[in-house]
Amino acid sequence: MFRASVKAPMAAPVPAPWTFLTNHTHVLLCLDRFPGDTLREVAARVGITERAVQRIVRDLEEAGVVSRERQGRRNTYRIQHAAALRHPLEAHHTVGELLTSLG
Repeated sequence: MFRASVKAPMAAPVPAPWTFLTNHTHVLLCLDRFPGDTLREVAARVGITERAVQRIVRDLEEAGVVSRERQGRRNTYRIQHAAALRHPLEAHHTVGELLTSLG
């Protein structure tokens, strides 16, 4: 008996319970790729609260990875690409290298 091969439609991807990159990295990527976004927009892209994004941006500023510049009523964030990564395993690499590798 001959049966036609029918492929079932692919299911939508299910959100993973964990990811390889941290929320700090996700926020950094958003600030780099979408420099005109508000922190609310960054929060929506990353999938976390605006308050969490504010804390992460403060961490990145305190570490010297991001600087904030006020332009009118909005903030613009500048990435310090020469800043070293923080963990000893990656400290010989820069933020710029990380962002470049993530494309």
